[in-house]
Amino acid sequence: MTTHRPSLPVLVAAWAVPVFVLGQFAFLAIIPIAITLVAALRNPARQALRWSTGALTALYAVLVTAWLTGPSAAPSLSKYLSPTATALFAAASVAVAITHHTLHRRPRVA
Repeated sequence: MTTHRPSLPVLVAAWAVPVFVLGQFAFLAIIPIAITLVAALRNPARQALRWSTGALTALYAVLVTAWLTGPSAAPSLSKYLSPTATALFAAASVAVAITHHTLHRRPRVA
């Protein structure tokens, strides 16, 4: 059995999302989210990876849409997010990063 090593840029991007969110750069998290989403969609054998990354992307889209269309005058997405939403967003992104780590390290059965 051989193990499939995860791509370093994808792992860095996956772990960059919670760093961006907790570091008050939530709007810029679209870049690593897009990288992880493309990597997840390019690997059809890993359905859990696609679902978790898709859920994170959907959560990001909902938060950005709420910020842009809502009545809030917050100057940035990070300022718009409540502490609960920030924690939820960060936890979801950590779950995606862990999923990228664990699913790529499992041996493939031929």
